[in-house]
Amino acid sequence: MCRFDPVFWIEKLGLAPHPEGGFYREVYRAPETIPRAGLPERFKGPRAFSTSIYFLLRADEVSSFHRLQADEIWHFYEGRPLLLHILDHDGSPRAIRLGRDAAAGEKYQAIAPAGCWFGAEVVAPEGFSLVGCTLAPGFDFADFELAGRSDLLAAFPGQAELIRRLTKPD
Repeated sequence: MCRFDPVFWIEKLGLAPHPEGGFYREVYRAPETIPRAGLPERFKGPRAFSTSIYFLLRADEVSSFHRLQADEIWHFYEGRPLLLHILDHDGSPRAIRLGRDAAAGEKYQAIAPAGCWFGAEVVAPEGFSLVGCTLAPGFDFADFELAGRSDLLAAFPGQAELIRRLTKPD
């Protein structure tokens, strides 16, 4: 097994299946927390100062549309380029290509803004993308909302093809 094989990274990093698709492992959770009173109303409890995960997506998988209560910073590490798809608050789509080829417009980091629907897919028909994701305040599954296909299609009918690709059937 080599570093160009997703199974190598899944085993080496101890990754587990993620509810949105792909594989992940939390690698950092700040030991200090922000009390609920110190956070915006959208947070329903205290949160760690920050968290980070490894996230691996194989070419035959997608990171389904979901949204969080905090901005999420994506960091590219290894593998094929990744397209991070974002539906802005008004439903306007944009895609940020994460990868190593700056001449082709690829970025090492991208931001998925709080409250926006976002998902991802590997650009190539084979391979994988290994990225990291960082949140501050830190991640809590109480802040994670996986999109329902029919709800997202009703809200953003102009993005039907993308929504069907990055959601699971209801």
